[in-house]
Amino acid sequence: MNVYWDEAGLKFAHVTPSILAIGDSWFWYPFPGGSLVSHLGPVVERKEHTILAKGMNGAEAFDYVDGKYKDEVTRALRLYGSSLSAVFISGGGNDFAGFNDMRPLLRLDCSTASTAADCFRSGDGGLSVFLERMDQYYRRLVGLIYTHTSLSCLIVMHSYDYAIPDGRGVFGGAGWLKPALVAAGVPDQLQRDCVRYLIDQFHQMLTTIASGDPEHLLVVDSRGALAESDWANELHPKGSGFRKIAKECWKPLLEQAELA
Repeated sequence: MNVYWDEAGLKFAHVTPSILAIGDSWFWYPFPGGSLVSHLGPVVERKEHTILAKGMNGAEAFDYVDGKYKDEVTRALRLYGSSLSAVFISGGGNDFAGFNDMRPLLRLDCSTASTAADCFRSGDGGLSVFLERMDQYYRRLVGLIYTHTSLSCLIVMHSYDYAIPDGRGVFGGAGWLKPALVAAGVPDQLQRDCVRYLIDQFHQMLTTIASGDPEHLLVVDSRGALAESDWANELHPKGSGFRKIAKECWKPLLEQAELA
């Protein structure tokens, strides 16, 4: 095993992490089949890398720099930063998933919209402000990583995939996307397009950040990697879906970066 979820496991195994994975449920998904990090472990194992995961299910980008995981992320960087070859980041999905997060991004009434872009609010509280906020949190996290790691350390971000707003939650609960789309009156034929538009805008934000230091900032583009049957619910792939993304999207980039 080369993936650890706490320092106790590291100490017992007498190993030091070479990759820090800071993330949300895509890194921490607790159900059978594993998370994305579970399947990234074997990808980097041949290069003798050890991954330590920080964060938790439900984590938002804010949490890594100002919220509940700020202290443990900072502590991990202080302890292990000099030995890290890479930091993987998964954040932002929970910032727009959920009725209270998604609904404010949408217009009050989208029933007459003809495109996905028409459904999103502009100005204060709208999509552009949301993306500016995500940009700020990511840049602050990147800056924090820079200050605690060597010049050769790589930072790898990812853009999730086009989630399907079909109302499926966990254990039969309500989904995170469809309720807000329905409340906003988004026509059925535009609901998937709205999610695609949101993910595309998020991906563009990440690539803009990465363009500032393309030698050290990398973005895994996993959009469109999953088939409908690969999803367990509105936000999370099945274990086989995570494995597909790890092998088809992350592995080529990590091999190019000599991390796999």
